[in-house]
Amino acid sequence: MDYVVVDIETAGKGIKNNRITEICIVRMNEDKILDKFVSLVNPQVRIPNFITGLTGIDDDMVRTAPVFEEIAEKIVKITEDAVFVAHNVTFDYSVLRSEFQHLGYNFNRKKLCTVRLAWK
Repeated sequence: MDYVVVDIETAGKGIKNNRITEICIVRMNEDKILDKFVSLVNPQVRIPNFITGLTGIDDDMVRTAPVFEEIAEKIVKITEDAVFVAHNVTFDYSVLRSEFQHLGYNFNRKKLCTVRLAWK
């Protein structure tokens, strides 16, 4: 089975109503990279200085980046029929689901959390 390793940076307003500022998705099967998608994302909200300090991403960097709606189809395709893997998967998955809910799309994938995996 394929899996997608996902990392998301956000504008930093918790899990609900948080907006993505950067996304990286790598689709893999065993140790082979099948596809990769990386993009800054215009969150359409101001990025707080605190978040810029953590991520290095500021308002100027995302001003001309695509909005989520413009990259949503690519995200659906690259993650389709794959296990969604992230470090603290609850955060990344919930933020991504929220972005899709804004578009009226129900995003559902099987999940694997590398934090929980490390504990085991």
